[in-house]
Amino acid sequence: MTSKLQDGIAAGRLDDEALQANFADLHPAYDPHEALVAADRCYFCHDAPCMTACPTSIDIPLFIRQIATGTPEAAARTIFEQNILGGMCARVCPTETLCEEVCVREVAEGKPVEIGRLQRYATDTVMAKGSQPFTRAAATGKTIAVVGAGPAGLACSHRLAMLGHDVVIFEARQKGGGLNEFGIAAYKSTEDFAQREVDWLLQIGGIEVRYGARLGEQISLQSLGEDFDAVFLGMGLAGVNALGMDGADKAGVAAAVDFISELRQSGDLASLPIGRRVVVIGGGMTAIDAGVQAKLLGAEEVTIVYRRDKAAMAASEFEQDLAAQKGVRIIHNATPVGVEGNGSLSAVRFAYTETVDRKLVTLDEGFTLQADQLFQAIGQKIDGIPEELDVIGGKILVSETGATSVKGVWAGGDCATGGDDLTVTAVAEGRDAAMDIHSALTGAAG
Repeated sequence: MTSKLQDGIAAGRLDDEALQANFADLHPAYDPHEALVAADRCYFCHDAPCMTACPTSIDIPLFIRQIATGTPEAAARTIFEQNILGGMCARVCPTETLCEEVCVREVAEGKPVEIGRLQRYATDTVMAKGSQPFTRAAATGKTIAVVGAGPAGLACSHRLAMLGHDVVIFEARQKGGGLNEFGIAAYKSTEDFAQREVDWLLQIGGIEVRYGARLGEQISLQSLGEDFDAVFLGMGLAGVNALGMDGADKAGVAAAVDFISELRQSGDLASLPIGRRVVVIGGGMTAIDAGVQAKLLGAEEVTIVYRRDKAAMAASEFEQDLAAQKGVRIIHNATPVGVEGNGSLSAVRFAYTETVDRKLVTLDEGFTLQADQLFQAIGQKIDGIPEELDVIGGKILVSETGATSVKGVWAGGDCATGGDDLTVTAVAEGRDAAMDIHSALTGAAG
């Protein structure tokens, strides 16, 4: 975290017992009886809207029926066949806006089948045994380079390994997992689950991970193209959009992703400094995660400020409600115009906004929030896209199957054009690119 320690920012605002309670699992796991009761609510729809809403197209009615008949291991295989990171997705997917939103029970009764928790029950049952449910096909003699050990890269690598290819993953950090490890609120993924999932996935064999290798520094697209039969780019979004206003470099101002990453990697939450009055700028999941965790660390006042109205927020209504329940205030229709303070942050000035003909207009009226810590969550960007690749909107241009403008190079996840910036979408894109790579290298149909 780039914020410097200053007056008003301190560690140990809460004791260990309070911190453990605050950062406990957001959605505790089902026990076997609870899972059976929850599964029994499913209508097992033939033309299931939940399956259509799932970016990885998991056969949801089938896996829930398998749980209902006492075979959670079979349910897990049904899930993993489509989404090898089904365990993490069960924890972090915004199911309230995907599968559960279109559940027939939700439409009729306002209470959906808890698909996410049922998915977690099944996947945890298999992962607890420590073994992979899949084996590798006969060796093809082909080797693929995968850049990035995040959800897209891991999903691509696992599918390629299953198909008999050898894979080398190049990861810039010293630990794999990507967004799952560094960018998600700690209460959504407890007990080091992200790393346990990576270790479990790699048990398929045929995958080597080389850490500390960043594209554009230790490796280049040209060298990978020369040394490997194909390349998949899944490096995510490493850069952070700047506030672009005076005072943004003052002590106490930091990127929300850095705060979340530091918190996720901390072995002692009581050692993390947090302000008394914290302001977060943004309207997505990152802003909510930063704001809620600041409150859980002991901040007295936490305010999230978003430039548009509530309906335009990228964070789901569930996430917004969670923030409110934790005591986080959300202000809509306001944009930052200045940071005050003599060297260190003391306040943030905002101007009200309104939308006119779908364009955001900044008004003359505004307000000031006293603050000793400011987290910016206004989006991320890719650093160092190879110049050989076609780019649109700051992302690598890809086809429906992930092929880029360069022959032999595919891309997926947050760094590429495609769907929403979600773990589950990245998994789908990595998996589908792997199938297209397999087809290109062997002539086999996907």
